[in-house]
Amino acid sequence: MSLVTSALKKPLSVVVLTLGMFLFSLLAVFNIPIDIFPKLNLPTIYVIEPYGGMSPQQMEGFFATRLQDQFLYVNGIKNISSKNIQGLTMIKLSFYESTNMAEASAQVALQVNRAMKFFPPGALPPQVVRFDASSLPVGQLVFSCPNRSLKDIYDLANTRVRPMFGSVPGLSAPPPFGANSRSVIVNVDPNRLRSYNMNADEVVEAIAKNNVMTPSGNIRINNTMYVTTINSLEKEVQDFGEIPITTNGNSTVFIKDVARVSDAADVTVDYALVNGKRSVYIPVVKTADASTWDVVKQLKAKLPEMQSLLPEDVQVTYEFDQSVFVINAVKSLVTEGLLGALLTGLMVLLFLKDLRSCLVVVITIPIAILAAVLGLQLAGQTINLMTLSGLALAIGVLVDQATVTIENIHQHLEMGKPKRQAIYEASEEIAFPLLLILLCILAVFAPSLIMSGVPKAMFLPLSLSIGFAMIASYFAAQSLVPVLANWWLKEGKFTQHHHPQEGGFERFKTRFVSLVEWLGKRSRLVIGVYILVAFGVAGLAFMTIGKDLMPHVNTGQFQLRLKQPDGTRLERTEEKVHQVLQLIDSTSNGNVAISSGYVGLIPSSYGTSNLYIFNSGTHEAVLQVNLNEDYKVDIDELKDQLRDVIKAHMPEMRASFEPVDMTEKIMAQGAATPIEVRVAGKDMRQIEGYANQLVDKLGEVDFLRDVQIAQPLHYPVININIDRFKVAQMGLNMYQVARSVTASTSSSRFTEKNQWLDEKVAYTYQVQVQIPEYIMQTINDLKEIPLVKGQPRPVLGDVATFSNSEMPGEFDRAGTRRFVTVSANIKGKDLGAATKVVEAAIHEMGDPPRGLKVELKGSSSLLTDTLSSLQNGLLLAIVVIFLLLAANYQSFKVSFVVLVTVPAVIAGALLMLLATGATLNLQSYMGMIMSTGVSVANAILIVTNAEKLRLEYKDAYKAAIASAGLRLRPILMTSLAMIAGMIPMATGMGESGDQTAPLGRAVIGGLIASTVAALLILPLVYAAVQRKASYEDPSLMPENKIDEPKTANIHV
Repeated sequence: MSLVTSALKKPLSVVVLTLGMFLFSLLAVFNIPIDIFPKLNLPTIYVIEPYGGMSPQQMEGFFATRLQDQFLYVNGIKNISSKNIQGLTMIKLSFYESTNMAEASAQVALQVNRAMKFFPPGALPPQVVRFDASSLPVGQLVFSCPNRSLKDIYDLANTRVRPMFGSVPGLSAPPPFGANSRSVIVNVDPNRLRSYNMNADEVVEAIAKNNVMTPSGNIRINNTMYVTTINSLEKEVQDFGEIPITTNGNSTVFIKDVARVSDAADVTVDYALVNGKRSVYIPVVKTADASTWDVVKQLKAKLPEMQSLLPEDVQVTYEFDQSVFVINAVKSLVTEGLLGALLTGLMVLLFLKDLRSCLVVVITIPIAILAAVLGLQLAGQTINLMTLSGLALAIGVLVDQATVTIENIHQHLEMGKPKRQAIYEASEEIAFPLLLILLCILAVFAPSLIMSGVPKAMFLPLSLSIGFAMIASYFAAQSLVPVLANWWLKEGKFTQHHHPQEGGFERFKTRFVSLVEWLGKRSRLVIGVYILVAFGVAGLAFMTIGKDLMPHVNTGQFQLRLKQPDGTRLERTEEKVHQVLQLIDSTSNGNVAISSGYVGLIPSSYGTSNLYIFNSGTHEAVLQVNLNEDYKVDIDELKDQLRDVIKAHMPEMRASFEPVDMTEKIMAQGAATPIEVRVAGKDMRQIEGYANQLVDKLGEVDFLRDVQIAQPLHYPVININIDRFKVAQMGLNMYQVARSVTASTSSSRFTEKNQWLDEKVAYTYQVQVQIPEYIMQTINDLKEIPLVKGQPRPVLGDVATFSNSEMPGEFDRAGTRRFVTVSANIKGKDLGAATKVVEAAIHEMGDPPRGLKVELKGSSSLLTDTLSSLQNGLLLAIVVIFLLLAANYQSFKVSFVVLVTVPAVIAGALLMLLATGATLNLQSYMGMIMSTGVSVANAILIVTNAEKLRLEYKDAYKAAIASAGLRLRPILMTSLAMIAGMIPMATGMGESGDQTAPLGRAVIGGLIASTVAALLILPLVYAAVQRKASYEDPSLMPENKIDEPKTANIHV
């Protein structure tokens, strides 16, 4: 029993099933997560190891290489890279997509434990983090208070607010940015130490021996169990000043005699700036599988509770809210979809000229869309730009099924059949062609299942949304449409005598048939011209059109990385950042809504924070600026103006713009600029030399901006060369000398861990001894560091010489090779064209010196992989459709005829993109693929009918002409309805409209061209190919025979 028969026998069952699906779909609408992009699920693991005080070269040698050796035992690793700066190693492990990441994480953790056996003493266990590009900050919790220090604000944020992040599903809890952790700081005075013949290490030892954590015990006295405690830990911060260092007779030297103890913060290596003022903030970071909208909504709901945990004078606000962009993008696409549905309905009404028939068609749209949302939720997808784009695309296609069905019902009613008979026969007649159309459109998206990486992550959700909607639409066309047609259409209204279409459209159809007949007399010329034009235009347009990953969008915000000369002090860099903020404000005519900046290094205690902001030294800063919404400016022109004014006022500063909005950051996958050239090798001098030549070469390209070497390669160094022989002569060893130098130039936190418990907040804090930075300002100060307890001599200058040099401030590795990155931004060119120019520039430089490897990375390599994957997907889709059609028609020739409109689709889509200034990107490619499916659907309507008529009348030419005339109305209806439905999207209405506009434009261009080709060229090709085709049934059964041809004329 067919679907149509079942539906007409039990119409109430159809209504009940529809209402049930409608109910569950509404529940899905309210529960499905909302985000900007689909889940990428990139197979990436980061391993992060902090060790304060170590140089980049030491971090590389002691940690990076050791860990990389151990990771060779982990299965599924595609490549390994690492960044090594002072006090930090960050290793990125990229895996093949088929890797079981849970098992991979376990293997990585196991190998990390093995590698720890070879780490230097005092090293903490590395942090193993699953992280990909979609684990991004979606806002900032900003803490402000006019009367408290940054240290106090930081401590309140860290101990009171940050723990609440754990109660919000999908939210990570990175530590606060903008200040260092609270610590007990013992600032020793070198002059006082010398007056007592002491060195800083003696103070460290005194604290280690007198502030000791000991477990409590128990004692049983009579019938009571007592807990025994001992005051081995200092109760108050100032109590540390009373710790004795040495006792000589009746004279005791206390810490307070040689140092100042304070409740302060660790050594300052960073500042966070909000609107130019030092601040503290916690980045709100969602996990990769969490919904941006849900995370932000739940966090905002907890803001009052967070505020209640803070003192009254401390305020917490949520800034840089990325969920606004997400929800506005969703609203824009929903609005475009609703307008598209309205325009689609009006187009159907224009052709059918019957409101009841139009309602039958249009009512299937929300039913199919809601069913698709339910399917997406069951498939674990989210509502995002890609799924919404798919649903908006589907609106035009959805009416295809219902329109073809209702139009065929009209044709049967025109024959004078009773309504029930006409509806049944028309629906049955069209059932198999509709199924074939459905399968062909689904086949267009089948390649998404075998894609990989970002193309699959982006294309699969769109494919699923269209697939679910199409399947729902097919079932509605075969069940609900016949039922509603029986209930709503009026008896006798559509007989030929009363047919509302007589007149204008009939005259148009007559002229159309005459045109096709006229072209048919010149079919060879027409087909030849079509082939030349379609393939020529498609090929020329493909070579001409720009190529990008995603459409360029003016979001009214930007991110700027600033680099002072290597080694610039933190305070000096901050000063320059303030000057840049003033320049930005003046250049934008005071239209800065809010700015956020981060200056300096992430503290070594919080290594994972480098995943969100990575600076290689105190000379670097990152600024994020949001402009006022009503300030209309070309953001690229503003960037160029800022480059000029920064260079004019601060010629020593290097500036580079980076991805800022979520779309850019996710697609960049960690790349700071669209152009990144990696120069890898073993010899750093050789690498740097070639990289500098490449910078000069790329600097000559007029559309490249911010061309520079990304890593700091000339970090200033003071080399302390200790004479081991002199050390031994003085009865010392290198360990004693090193401890004295460390305590004087950095902090005892690297040599002697010690904790203080603040019982008021039940939290422990680091205790560290250091010489204040403002005291150690010359090499002479270094030379006077005492080395021996109780003696004024020797000092460091007695056993060491001092020299100045430079070293790389960052060592990056890929596998066994170090590499340097030459980065550049693009102005006024698409990524594809820029990539070709950069490749040509590298080629012009000739082969790199022996031992060097030069390759394009970043967005350029991703673009190549993405477009290649999409091109292969389109070709595979065409092959799948061809084979599917061959199986249906039992003829490879007929299958070829159906595909004859595909070149027109590609040419039309590319021409429309070129005409509107759009590029070929992920969105427009998807539109092209979608219009290919629709063009095949239109071709199937003509060819299926033509084959039926050819077998009946034994005349391929007449069958082709007649079929074109008979299917003129449904093809025009479906094509124009879909074009109308795409107009709102193609115009880029609302916020983020530019993101999806190329998709709509590609569909419109492809459909216009394919509709013309289907109606004018396809009949000619069919007649030419099938002119001598056999009329025998391809079945191999013995009883088959050829029917006699009908003699009557074919009715059009």
